[in-house]
Amino acid sequence: MRAVALAADHAGFGQKARLMEHIRHKGFFEVVDFGTDSEASVDYPEFAAKLAAWVAQKPERMGVLICGTGNGMAMVANKHKGIRAAVCRSEYEATLARQHNDANVLCLGQRVTGEGLAVAVVEAFLHNAFEGGRHQLRLAKIREMEDCP
Repeated sequence: MRAVALAADHAGFGQKARLMEHIRHKGFFEVVDFGTDSEASVDYPEFAAKLAAWVAQKPERMGVLICGTGNGMAMVANKHKGIRAAVCRSEYEATLARQHNDANVLCLGQRVTGEGLAVAVVEAFLHNAFEGGRHQLRLAKIREMEDCP
């Protein structure tokens, strides 16, 4: 069974809890929780870094990061080699992030994405795959840039 990890800061805690419940209920993925465990104020980089390090260990792993807008989490996650984090606010963006960019981390913003839409975006992200083909060359170029100063 494929694994997906979720992590959030205080601004994304509620949405993370609801999404974890939804993913577990569907039963297609093992779910790993990297915190936070409450709405008490925390620093998002800590949680994004833990999840990104975990996802980067195995190519089949995926992650979902949630903060207020998704942007902070994406910035931290994309600092990690092997991570392609995408902020997505629609099913279409999530689908193409997977199919064209082989994104392995989805970033959401609880303050900007409602619960129903968040579920649909996560479903699109988790149930689409990289198409390869013409996108493979572009992905190779991204990987080459991971070692840039």
